[in-house]
Amino acid sequence: MIDLRSDTVTKPSLEMRKAMYNAEVGDDVYKEDPTANELEKYAAELLGKEAALFVPSGVMGNQICLNVLTEHGDEVICEKDAHIFQYESGSPAALSGLQLSLVEGNERGIFSSEQIEPLIRPTSAYYMARTKVIEIENTHNRAGGTINPIENIISISKLAKKYNLFLHLDGARIWNASVETKISVSDYAKYFNTVSCCLSKGLGAPIGSIIAGSKELIEKAFRVRKAWGGGMRQVGILSAAGLYALKNNINRLKEDHEKAKLFAEGISKISDLCINKNLVETNIVMFSPKNISVDEFLSKCKNKGLLLGTGKVGVIRAVTHIDVTFEQINEAIKIIETIFS
Repeated sequence: MIDLRSDTVTKPSLEMRKAMYNAEVGDDVYKEDPTANELEKYAAELLGKEAALFVPSGVMGNQICLNVLTEHGDEVICEKDAHIFQYESGSPAALSGLQLSLVEGNERGIFSSEQIEPLIRPTSAYYMARTKVIEIENTHNRAGGTINPIENIISISKLAKKYNLFLHLDGARIWNASVETKISVSDYAKYFNTVSCCLSKGLGAPIGSIIAGSKELIEKAFRVRKAWGGGMRQVGILSAAGLYALKNNINRLKEDHEKAKLFAEGISKISDLCINKNLVETNIVMFSPKNISVDEFLSKCKNKGLLLGTGKVGVIRAVTHIDVTFEQINEAIKIIETIFS
């Protein structure tokens, strides 16, 4: 079975499993797990931040960051298709008492400082929610793995400083943006107060994300992680996988981008599909069948050995990753061709 549903389906390589098996461990709630401590130190240095914290999931990472930057009743500005709005189970409201102000981004999921400024609420209006955070997702999942230009991030950063707002980066796939643009993750991260980034997607670790920021914010995050049930004990076994991923699997993401572009090019020749190849910037390909339903298309692909996911309504999502080969990408194209032949 060729699985292109997501880059979360990856499994640890033999080398990663060996690193996990040999990991030195301790009690991380006491901050005595040497491998977890090493991972957090290495990640903080990589992201150019004072401190970092290993958390079980990307959702927890995003939500802890929003929590430590805000108080109940505050507002977070984000793009209307942002992961924190679409795919995190209403957690901003449920966990931190936050409301989200949604911005209509362009087809790449990108909004500008000019769009944001009118949404910033006046501090004198006690009867309104307090605008506190601007959140940017890079790469943008629901827009198709698109990259937010660094120039746009700088412009939004200047606006945030003007209004004394915080910036949070949902950088679940910031590694993909960095590899594609050759802009270091620290050069992206330096404009944000907090950063959340996944180890369990394209980097191939079985679990976990990293959040990073100032020492003060990460100390608060440590407490929130414990309160939300994320205080893990001998977590070095998992941290070792994340450490291996950061040291060995970042640069190879370029290969996943090449696979995605190969896939997009191949299916773009099928007249029964609608796809914009120009939106394929990293490892996600979005496309739509014209004459059959999404469910029927997915079912036919599955019956022929190809698993695909969904994006927005009526949209198919294919995600390339470390566990799929170029040969399998070519086979996936052939499978889709046979469906419409």
